[in-house]
Amino acid sequence: MSVEHPFAQYVRILGKGKTGSRSLNETEAQQAMGMILRGDVEDVQLGAFLMLLRVKEESHEELAGFVIAARDDISAPAIAVDIDWASYAGKRRQLPWYLLAALALADSGLRVFMHGAAGHTAERIYSEHVLASLGEAAAANWQEVSDKLDQSNFAYLPLAHFSPVLQRMIDLRNQFGLRSPVHTLSRLLNPLSAPYSLQSIFHPAYAENHQRAAALLGQAHAAVFKGEAGEAERKPEALCKVKMVHNSELSESEWPKLVDGRQEKLETLNIDDLIHAWRDDSVDEYGRLAILGTIAIVIQLRSPELDQQQCLDQAADIWQSRNRARLSPR
Repeated sequence: MSVEHPFAQYVRILGKGKTGSRSLNETEAQQAMGMILRGDVEDVQLGAFLMLLRVKEESHEELAGFVIAARDDISAPAIAVDIDWASYAGKRRQLPWYLLAALALADSGLRVFMHGAAGHTAERIYSEHVLASLGEAAAANWQEVSDKLDQSNFAYLPLAHFSPVLQRMIDLRNQFGLRSPVHTLSRLLNPLSAPYSLQSIFHPAYAENHQRAAALLGQAHAAVFKGEAGEAERKPEALCKVKMVHNSELSESEWPKLVDGRQEKLETLNIDDLIHAWRDDSVDEYGRLAILGTIAIVIQLRSPELDQQQCLDQAADIWQSRNRARLSPR
């Protein structure tokens, strides 16, 4: 008589039909993800599990349980950092202006840790590759993260270097033809326990789940918004709803458009344009507003007592005070 696989119970919970299925509770989600990360799950079970979650759409309790298991598996060292910046979407229509916003914030004295995954979606450019072209090479391990933060207040670490199993699941996108819940939970990882977390989503419906999961995880301060292409970058031509967490209290604010009209998709994404923008302010209005708008959201996350105009004014000061030699040839 065959014995049921221990992971089968979690697939059954999600897939038992319209009336019999339900979401996992936080403990079940943590246990299920723990088995996946330890390699105790068959590939066919993993595929069924991820796609059932995708169809159902993961709950904030499930996300919290998944993140707890992932953090336990990652077991990152204690490294002081101010802002956790998740970067998992990539860009295809516009340049990644958010990278200049992050680097300017680092130059202002904030320790910014960025993590992400590259290459999972065709025709997109990713932080890891763009940063390398800008002279900001990715770290290979936690010691390099610590060294880079000490040297320049900024470090990027690819997901593959601190959670190869999660990276493998993200890479399954080409087999599924769909993104899996791993794209969502990775944005919530905050492996270094930064007090401030910046997350972006592509589909507005996911924003509340991110917000509530962050609160459930005890994240002190978090901002979630729909960014350009799903990256944490303010879209100047759109209204921007920002959901925040401040010490377990949930709130939402709406930022008005910064410019009228819709920006057309760029024919080519020229990384040299980012360097020229950084060094000598050779940047068009869209790029400038994307940078300032992104910095302003981070300022309001850290100083919620400031109004939006005050945040934008401070963002302009931070941008003008950046170290223009940072991206010079090395």
